[in-house]
Order: sequence, then structure tokens, then C-alpha cells
Amino acid sequence: MNDILDRIMDMPLRQRVLLLVGGVFLLFGAYAYLLYWPRVDAIASKQESLTSLQRERDKKAALVANLAQARQQVEDLKAALNQAVAQLPDTKEIPDLLSGISAMAREAGLEIAQFKQRPEVYKEFYAEVPVEILVRGTFFQVETFFRRVGELTRIVNVGFIGMKAPNVIEGDPVRLETSCQATTFRFLDEKERAKIAKEREKEGKKK
Repeated sequence: MNDILDRIMDMPLRQRVLLLVGGVFLLFGAYAYLLYWPRVDAIASKQESLTSLQRERDKKAALVANLAQARQQVEDLKAALNQAVAQLPDTKEIPDLLSGISAMAREAGLEIAQFKQRPEVYKEFYAEVPVEILVRGTFFQVETFFRRVGELTRIVNVGFIGMKAPNVIEGDPVRLETSCQATTFRFLDEKERAKIAKEREKEGKKK
């Protein structure tokens, strides 16, 4: 070992500097080859995992922050559904509702010439219940009747309105013959929905 050192010390200064620089590069090369490069892939993998975990953490933090808002939205939807259910009568309530509409026409002073329930029109979750109405009376009486129907808590749409055959008697208000269709709605129960689904399936197979 001493001989090697003596030889190095006997070398010119330039050679000793070059030898020192070469030794440093050799050490760095050995470090890179034996320690650094084998760990590059592992470091990259760890970094990728860390980034993924940070994203997952941020995502969950956002969900937690919006949890109260989501719960409130669910409560709002439940309230809206309950309100809709309250506005749609069930099967047992339909006769009373139609009887009430007929009573409103008479209370408005109208003469009922026709009040006929038509076949129900089935949709996916509800049924339309149309009623053909023909009344005789003044325009003010008809307007009063329509206004009272519109004030019902149940949903009742009035459409296909027609007025004709004015009856003019000197000294009396003009009386009109007014026709319309009042349509209310009701929810279908599970049995009805299942039955309608089967019927539609049979019709589809026939086609």
C-alpha cells in the first residue's frame, strides 16, 4: 500500500490531479451502477403510488365535504315525492274526486248535461283518468267552475274547451254550452304495473 502511495506521490502534479479526478468519477459510477439505478424503478413506483393515494384522499375529502349537501338533496327529493303522491289520488278516491268536481259545477250555477268518465290511459307509473264534461251556463259561471277546479289540492287538468250554441233570452245573461275534458291522475300500485308490463310484453311479441 505504501509503495502505491509513494509511486503516486512521485508522479507529476498533473498526473496526480487526473488520477484523483478519475477516482472520483469511478466512485460515482460505482454508486450509480450498484445503488442508484436499481432503485430508480422502485422510487418511480413509490411516487406513482403516493400520487394515487393523494388523489384518492382528495376525492374522499370532497365526498365528505358534500355529504351534508347530498343528504339535504335526498330529503328534498323525498319531500317532493310525498307532495306528488299527495296530489295524485288513489283508486278509492277517484269517485269522490269526480263527485266533488260535479258538485263544483252545480255550485257555480251550471247545468250539467254530461259528466262521463272515459277509459283510463295507462302510463308507466300512473294512469290518466279523463272525464268528458258538458255544461250550460253563463261565461262567468264557467269561469268560476274552472277556477275552483284549479284550486283543488289534487292535480286536475282541464282541456279541449269548446263553447257554442249561445242561448240568448232578452233580459237574461247569455248562456253558453261548454264542453271540456277534465283529467286527473292516479298512481298505479305494484300489481297494476306488473299486469300492464305483462300485457305490453305480449303485445310486443305479437308484433
